[in-house]
Amino acid sequence: MSLASAPRSAAFGNGAVSHWYRAPGPPSPGDPLPGPRTADVCLVGAGYTGLWTAYYLKRAQPDLRIVVLEKEFAGFGASGRNGGWVVGEIAGSRERYARRHGRQAAVELQRAMFATVDEILRVAKDEGIDADLVKGGVLNTARNPAQAARARAMVEANRAWGWEPDDIVLLSGREADERIGIEGQLAATFSPHCARVQPAKLVRGLAATVRALGVEVYENTPVLRVVPRRDGRPAAAVTPHGTVTAEYVVRATEGFTARLAGHRRDWLPMNSSMIVTTPLPDAAWDAIGWRHGEVLGDLAHYYMYAQRTADGRIAFGGRGRPYRYGSGVDDAGVTQPSTVDQLWRMLVGMFPAVAGSASVDHAWSGVLGVPRDWCATAVLDHRTGLGHAGGYTGHGVATTNLAGRTLRDLVLRRDTELTALPWVNWRVRRWEPEPLRWLGVQSMYALYQVADGREASSRAARTSVVARLADTITGH
Repeated sequence: MSLASAPRSAAFGNGAVSHWYRAPGPPSPGDPLPGPRTADVCLVGAGYTGLWTAYYLKRAQPDLRIVVLEKEFAGFGASGRNGGWVVGEIAGSRERYARRHGRQAAVELQRAMFATVDEILRVAKDEGIDADLVKGGVLNTARNPAQAARARAMVEANRAWGWEPDDIVLLSGREADERIGIEGQLAATFSPHCARVQPAKLVRGLAATVRALGVEVYENTPVLRVVPRRDGRPAAAVTPHGTVTAEYVVRATEGFTARLAGHRRDWLPMNSSMIVTTPLPDAAWDAIGWRHGEVLGDLAHYYMYAQRTADGRIAFGGRGRPYRYGSGVDDAGVTQPSTVDQLWRMLVGMFPAVAGSASVDHAWSGVLGVPRDWCATAVLDHRTGLGHAGGYTGHGVATTNLAGRTLRDLVLRRDTELTALPWVNWRVRRWEPEPLRWLGVQSMYALYQVADGREASSRAARTSVVARLADTITGH
């Protein structure tokens, strides 16, 4: 069978938000804002960040009036499209956090991320949210000598930054194959601090939970701009249906932030694409293994991410078309055919047993927010009444939960271990204007692809200088 073009199933779908919504179908947006409202807290965006923040605020202080505003429907963005990794890794550069706040502060942030994985599982259990959660850990595979060298270096570096021996281990190729059989696997790292999740089930479960707690969630309500507190007037979120005034207005728009007036260059909307196979037959799973709910990544520069779904498919993602000129965003998840083919070739290269036994059932894309310094932030300004959280650089499923708990403490003016973490009130410079940012992103990923190609064809156990150049260009 030719691998030039991915085989599509008879029911192949493209876009329609994501495969995660396919069984029930994407929900219709709920009622829009019926008119002007007054609240204690207004959250702009009904994804994980907005919903977790609403949840923790309402649980901490049930009498708070909380309004959530959403342009489409709850979970339309990255919260309903991601790869389903609840991964306990820092969303950002620990070295940058340490330079400003000290090494121990970065270590504390990492420990908080480890604890966040278990916190999400706890809330899902307590609130009866069935989201196919399995804490199986994360395996990052190395398939050439340069990647294997990076695997060893990753383990050593993480240990130097406070990771305990059980937090991350280096596996030989044989040991890694006992977990997940991958073609050409030389080594891997494994960490237990990750869970698999069905993203749409989690975000829809959260939306139902906060509504039941009394949070007002208005969908089909775009926010045109946010206005700071000034001249005795409260902060506000302005929509076509009326203005919500509040003591605090918190922006939780992540990859869609560039659409908001005045914020086009705050975070770069990076596109990532996914495919999902039809259910694999037992013979294919016998060859692959993958029985314990691990999520899978690799140590390439142009990296992939995957999970074995609860119904026996492989959901497999990568960058695809990484950036649209002018900070554009996707059309409800529609993905280019060439990206589908590229991801399929990567998938069957890793899992030859899939070829001939499954086909691509769905493809989709989503956007994630990338700050100029690649560091996530949770910010609240008590003077202006405005706040925001995001810039998760692809680690948002877990980091949004930490953001929600942190924003709760900031809004309630609590001095806690969470508000002392180094990402709180972290501020970065904006991205360059076009065409500079488009050229920068295109150059970065072109160089990473070249670096991966060179490493794959070489026996050298060192990272390509081309990849180091890409890192320098973008400040990654």
